[in-house]
Amino acid sequence: MAKVLISDKMDPKAAQIFRERGVEVDEITGKTPDELKAIIGQYDGLAIRSSTKVTKEILEAATNLKVVGRAGIGVDNVDIPAASAKGVVVMNTPFGNSITTAEHAIALMFALARDLPEADRSTQAGKWEKNRFMGVEVTGKTLGLIGAGNIGSIVADRALGLKMKVVAYDPFLTEERALELGVQKVTLDELLARADFITLHTPLTDQTRNILSAENLAKTKKGVRIVNCARGGLIDEAALKEGLDSGHIGGAALDVFVTEPAKESPLFGTPNFISTPHLGASTTEAQVNVAIQVAEQMADYLVSGGVTNALNMPSLTAEEAPKLKPYMGLAEKLGSLVGQLAHGAIDRVSIHMEGAAAELNPKPLTSAVLKGFLGTQTDTVNMVNAPVLARERGTEVREIRTEREGDYQTLLRVSVRTADGERSVSGTLFGDQAPRLVELFGIKVEADLTGSMLYVVNEDAPGFIGRLGTTLGEAGVNIGTFHLGRRQAGGEAVLLLSVDEPVTADLLAKVKTLPGVKTAMGLRF
Repeated sequence: MAKVLISDKMDPKAAQIFRERGVEVDEITGKTPDELKAIIGQYDGLAIRSSTKVTKEILEAATNLKVVGRAGIGVDNVDIPAASAKGVVVMNTPFGNSITTAEHAIALMFALARDLPEADRSTQAGKWEKNRFMGVEVTGKTLGLIGAGNIGSIVADRALGLKMKVVAYDPFLTEERALELGVQKVTLDELLARADFITLHTPLTDQTRNILSAENLAKTKKGVRIVNCARGGLIDEAALKEGLDSGHIGGAALDVFVTEPAKESPLFGTPNFISTPHLGASTTEAQVNVAIQVAEQMADYLVSGGVTNALNMPSLTAEEAPKLKPYMGLAEKLGSLVGQLAHGAIDRVSIHMEGAAAELNPKPLTSAVLKGFLGTQTDTVNMVNAPVLARERGTEVREIRTEREGDYQTLLRVSVRTADGERSVSGTLFGDQAPRLVELFGIKVEADLTGSMLYVVNEDAPGFIGRLGTTLGEAGVNIGTFHLGRRQAGGEAVLLLSVDEPVTADLLAKVKTLPGVKTAMGLRF
């Protein structure tokens, strides 16, 4: 009989489900890391929330562990690479608390509109300052959604019910999906200029970090009220305080902070500022939902081998896994590449499998492409939920198989369609194992996709490579590999360089000043 440890406080229904499915379960919470290390070796599964830290050291002691289940979305407390190396599946419940988080954002919006916390404190102090608290109605106001995925779409639905106008900025939002949601798709600058209220619903990635920077906050409508129940780091907190102090920002409510727990912050005590201690998922219903879901998922895996919402494992049979593994690595890298390079809303993704690749089960390859593609925008995507997220965003997914061989014995091509047209990248396997890029937007280029990379499109002219190398050298950046391709002599050329450290904004700014540079971007694999 499989045995599971529930190491964080969880609804009793989780333990009940394990037992009903024939899984032995112990509920032992509050253990120190050393105490957990001493007992983890006897368990096949570990069910956690946010308190237990599943570190490399814990995993090394977990000699029988097969699965870690996180009752919730975030898995920052799990060393996923170490778990993968140990063959431990890591699962989460990405949709169990979406409604709760969306409702909390709406609640904070109302609190800002009517200054409820301060009015409560004043009234309980016996002041009865009726004329001091002049609020605003939300009816007829414009709500700007930054992020229109699962939680953002729920907020939009609630806001429309309140007779608000809703505009949304999301690079993955298509016109068709926007129409379905009843919102208007806009650019970020348009949203900042028009919104009376702004709510954020994106993960924290390199693309979204400080999306409400000092510069962007200055573009907002005077008196705007801002709500963040998503992730700390999406807003420049110092700039937010300046905006509140100056009166340009009418109010702000944060459920999340850059540093948590937020025991102190320059925002505390600022007029028109409301804070809550990361309560987005803290409702009875949400905690029951995620507890039930994680228990069902873990029991399915331990009893029958079923895999749901795994962050480090695709839905594969034991027979398929060894053969598909290198192809899935290639597919994910190609999806990530096209996701990082493509601009604007993408309404269609096509996966073309040619030669030997066409003989394989296409679903894991498609899921791997979508995982890499969507992973550039969200940190909750995995092999299982990637197709669901694509459908939710209104993205059409096509699978095309051609059994005949072309220039390569096996080839994967990933194409995306945007308002600017179709763009594609292609890759193959060398020695049936090593993923390699062979074509980038119609330009032949052979490159490994690994680590940090610099992508440059430039005019093919003598001396450019030398100038680029000098610029990188002066910036102290070491080049690992150098890959070059071009359409024709004197035309457009593409450079892909692997570098030993992440590409910074300062370095990109310097590269973009070089004569002939059309585009420069940092990539990460």
